[in-house]
Amino acid sequence: MTHTEPPVAVVTGASRGAGRGIAAALIADGWRVYLTGRTVSDPGDGGIAVPVDHRDDDAVAALFELVNDEQGRLDLLVNNAAAVHDALVSPKPFWEKPLELAEILDVGLRSAYVASWCAAPLMVRGGGGLIAFTSSPGSVCYMHGPAYGAQKAGVDKMAADMAVDFRDTGVSTVSIWMGILLTERIRSAFDGHPEGLAETAKHAETPEFTGHVINALYRDPDIAQLSGHTVIGAEIAQRYGITDEDGRQPPSHRDMMGAPREPSSVIVR
Repeated sequence: MTHTEPPVAVVTGASRGAGRGIAAALIADGWRVYLTGRTVSDPGDGGIAVPVDHRDDDAVAALFELVNDEQGRLDLLVNNAAAVHDALVSPKPFWEKPLELAEILDVGLRSAYVASWCAAPLMVRGGGGLIAFTSSPGSVCYMHGPAYGAQKAGVDKMAADMAVDFRDTGVSTVSIWMGILLTERIRSAFDGHPEGLAETAKHAETPEFTGHVINALYRDPDIAQLSGHTVIGAEIAQRYGITDEDGRQPPSHRDMMGAPREPSSVIVR
């Protein structure tokens, strides 16, 4: 595809954290970005904030109709929205945690399917695009309990299966394992302890880092070779020569956390 206008992206769950950072990086890389969230503030030039509750299928459909009406195309969807409960990181077994933790299977897994379903016709009609899912090693190792793990495993599998349906359309899919994220919440936890933050940063990455990785994936003429696969962001960054703030190279946690599952080539229709 050849466009003179900036490429167009939708980043879901971009009110804070990973989504906000990914959107900021894409804007810095020259994208026009629609940011969604139940409450999302004005991101400045290059960004368009659209309040969306991803529990509401009609609201999600309206978002993509808006993108189509205003831009006439969609080049990238980043599925990042997820309902993360405050008790997620509790060490208790799942039955002693609030049942609401299962909401991540609605806003997190189902919502990614719905957004992709709405985005797919725009991308196919335009002759190409990329759907990226934010994920983590929690899809293969125990991390925060079964609801979180099922959501991450689910989006990894979603990327694999959607790639089969997208064959010969020019649209690619990829699920990206992010590392330990230096979000606003994490940084604020180290207020008054800069040495602790610096030590943590050695093993972590900024949310913007994943945004730059996604930008590079989209612009890779060989992206189809990765379509349907789950990749580790830190490893893909090395492939493209991407570093994080202060020139740091975030580490891959493959040896400690495990490796992404390789999808089977078998197709049963």
